[in-house]
Amino acid sequence: MKKKRIAALILSLLLTLSLLCAPPVPAARAAQSIYFTAAGSYILPLSDSTMPFWTGGYLYIPSSTFTGTAREALGVSQVLNSAQNRLVLYSGGRSLTFDLSASYATDNDGMAYYPGAVRRSGNVFVPAYVVARYFDLVYSVIEVERGSLVWIRQPNYNLSEKYYADAAKYWMDSVYADYVRAKEQAQQPDEPEPSRPVQPPAQTTPPQTVTPPAAEDPEPSAELAGKRVYLCLEATSATSLLLDTLARRGVQAAFFCDAEFLGEEGDLLRRMTASGHSIGLLADASDVEHTAAEQLAAGNEALALATCGMTRLAYVRNASAQDLRDAGEAGFRCLAPDIDRSARGLRSASSAESLLQRVSAQRGDAVVWVGDASTSGLSSFLDAVDDASGYCLAWTEAS
Repeated sequence: MKKKRIAALILSLLLTLSLLCAPPVPAARAAQSIYFTAAGSYILPLSDSTMPFWTGGYLYIPSSTFTGTAREALGVSQVLNSAQNRLVLYSGGRSLTFDLSASYATDNDGMAYYPGAVRRSGNVFVPAYVVARYFDLVYSVIEVERGSLVWIRQPNYNLSEKYYADAAKYWMDSVYADYVRAKEQAQQPDEPEPSRPVQPPAQTTPPQTVTPPAAEDPEPSAELAGKRVYLCLEATSATSLLLDTLARRGVQAAFFCDAEFLGEEGDLLRRMTASGHSIGLLADASDVEHTAAEQLAAGNEALALATCGMTRLAYVRNASAQDLRDAGEAGFRCLAPDIDRSARGLRSASSAESLLQRVSAQRGDAVVWVGDASTSGLSSFLDAVDDASGYCLAWTEAS
């Protein structure tokens, strides 16, 4: 507990420091999408060869995350035996053994965990989902200024994602500046000492050196390549941020709105319409005062007032077969998703990976009812589908 209070104090000081003395960033252009890595309170050095990446719907992090100060923060250590082609992660008598020639890991009892580790640019990467689940860790993928921050920590770490990202901005700027300088040095053929280490930033993280560019990602998952995933989300107080996330990636989704949202959020409804998103109506058949058909009719009236348009798309909660028939006879197309995630939502990187597994197992295209979502969960899911050469689209009348 004392360590956690100290960590919170350090991050508070860093937040102030980041506003006063953020380091200058060289003008050279770096990679378009940066993935920073943080372990507990520590922002780790940034390089192409150890940068996290998505493949097959899973986020992979370097096994070197479990060394040095990061190892102390996470309570998990690694032993890499290149001669035996084996990596072992262990903590408190528990261990995960990755045979680098296999597609899985095994625990002390011989139970298998999928997927396994992969090699990339001479480094070993492990799936964050598997490691976090086994060792009771938590991880998030947070949108930051230059890309994303993969934050791994113990479950009792008592800081919100937003506060942590704000507090860590100074160190992210620092490691990013050093990362760009390293790339500049690597691109100068006349430099007399091209292998000279780059001066690390003044922080308590392991030193970093110039590293070669990363190899291309493995081939996309065959289960997702070319697959269309129709995203259906519930309109909530987070909708504006979700629209920002979708806009940055040029992706559309279907938003289902209840009576309160339709009556109060005219600006967001007009933004959805102008941005090419689908709008659906959300009704509840358990309402004792109004039937589902009456709710849908009232919803369309509110939508027409806000956007001068109406919709045939609807999702009826707690619907009976008769409720759905009545809605259909009234001209509505009711959502019947292939995958219903509303009980869990899409609120973290781990939930994004879990959803990707279900989408991959679905034969053909998939209509997904997400329900509630966060920006980090949605971002992780969109990135994973894109990396696997799939397509996220809005569900429409023609879908």
